[in-house]
Formats: sequence, structure tokens, C-alpha cells
Amino acid sequence: MESLDPRINRLKSKAEWDEEIQKSAMDQFETYEVFIQIRENRPYEHVGIMHAPNEEMALIFGKEQYSRRYTCTGIFVVRTDHVKITAFSENEENIYEHMDLNGIQDGGESFEIFHLKKRGKQHIHVGKVEAGDYEGALSVSANLYNIGTPVYNVWVVKTSDILSIPPEDKMIWDTLPEKKFRDAMAYKAGDKIKEFKERNQK
Repeated sequence: MESLDPRINRLKSKAEWDEEIQKSAMDQFETYEVFIQIRENRPYEHVGIMHAPNEEMALIFGKEQYSRRYTCTGIFVVRTDHVKITAFSENEENIYEHMDLNGIQDGGESFEIFHLKKRGKQHIHVGKVEAGDYEGALSVSANLYNIGTPVYNVWVVKTSDILSIPPEDKMIWDTLPEKKFRDAMAYKAGDKIKEFKERNQK
């Protein structure tokens, strides 16, 4: 029997549900990891993922999603499958202490290192290393950035796999004087409440 709801009519029959469904290639956008820099000289921090057809669109979508309403001075994206991750440690254990660091440390390729320093938080950029492969990058990172405090997980990304806003375009983050309404401090709530009380006391 036909339904008046077109969504119901689009559903397949029970017999069709039981059939194995093969996904076609490229039936959905790829995922990209988005990182932003809240202020100049602050480390980049992972803020979420973005589905996009390519990295250029991921950068545009990420900018609209994660920087339009918040203070931001930089953004970059990297395809999710270009991020190499370690296992996770438990409690206060440092993941570096549980890794077999046998990679090629000598090499001319550049890698970005991100640490998860608190459970429930986001990965933060801690620095750049030169190595021959991802494992080598972890080895160099362990020597440079393993300072004793717990690191629960490490992300390693080739610098060449990152797409960012170029320095010459960073003016897009500037807040114009007439757009101070975008900043929370522009709403002088205390002054407005005081004025309201004074008006109502008269």
C-alpha cells in the first residue's frame, strides 16, 4: 500500500533489506582533520573533522565551521588517512614508554608531531622533526618532546600532506573595528544591567 509520506515510499521492501548491499566507489566524501591556532604564537590544536571532496574544499568548510564564530589566527587540514597514530596508554602511563622505536631517524622528510596530553581533550601540535619514515619521526619525537609528563597518544603527519592558509592571506583573520560585535568583550553586559536598574529605579 502506498503511503502519503514519500520517505516511506522510498524505503525498500523487507526482502530487499536482506540482500547484501555493495558500496560503490566514492559514494561519500573523504574525511579531513581540522586544526586551528587560537592566537599567534600558540600551538595548533585539533578541533574536529570535516567531510569534503578534496583538501581545498575541506579548508574552506573547516574555516566556515570552526573559525567563523571564534577567535582564530590560522587553520590547516590534513586527510584523515594521512595521520599515523600510536596506541593509547592508560592511567598516567606515557605511550612513549611502550613503543618500539626502531624507525629511520636519519632522513630529509619533515613530520609534524601532535600529543594528546589529557584524556577528553584534543591533540596539540608540539613540534616538527626530520626523519626517514613515520617510525623514525616517533623516535626523534621521543628524544625531543618526551619530557616526563604523560602523553596518552601521538599523531604523526607529513608536513607535505598539510594544506594551510598561506601567510600572505592571514589578513582574513583580522577583525575590523566595525565588527567588534563578534567579540564577547564588546557586549558590556554589566554596564547594560546597571543602566537598566537605574532606569527602573526612577
